[in-house]
Amino acid sequence: MQKSAGKILASIFWDQDGILLIDCLPKGHTLNTEYYLSLLVQMKDILKEKCCGKITKGVLFLHDTATAHWALATHKKLAYLCFQCLDHPPQSPDLALSDYHLLPELEKQLKGCHFSSDAEAIAAAETWLDRLPSEFFFSGLQKLEQWAKKCFELCGEYVE
Repeated sequence: MQKSAGKILASIFWDQDGILLIDCLPKGHTLNTEYYLSLLVQMKDILKEKCCGKITKGVLFLHDTATAHWALATHKKLAYLCFQCLDHPPQSPDLALSDYHLLPELEKQLKGCHFSSDAEAIAAAETWLDRLPSEFFFSGLQKLEQWAKKCFELCGEYVE
């Protein structure tokens, strides 16, 4: 038995082309609204750089149901940044894109690996994520569209 390096809370932002931002919460910190707002500002800056002024109508934004994501301050910041937040039906984890598309694949990749530090685990995850082809991310968004339609047809009920 080896001692685990522990858990790491990572916020991963991605689009149809790939990873935009990976932020690992420092040990001893909590992902609160203030911290999340700083990540949203970073995302806006990354999108400005990536898209070089091509975004004219704003950004469609989907995040899960974490408390910091649904705070009033978060909604105000999203509006200020011209991010249109897509509705997420309560208790419908199917639409948490990273939960059903990205993270299961990352877990498969890292299963059985032993890391001597958090930094080593983070580096391994980032390396794997950076190597994924854009088709992987695009297919995840296509699945989201299909599952969202199914969820809508079922009036927000759980979709498998």
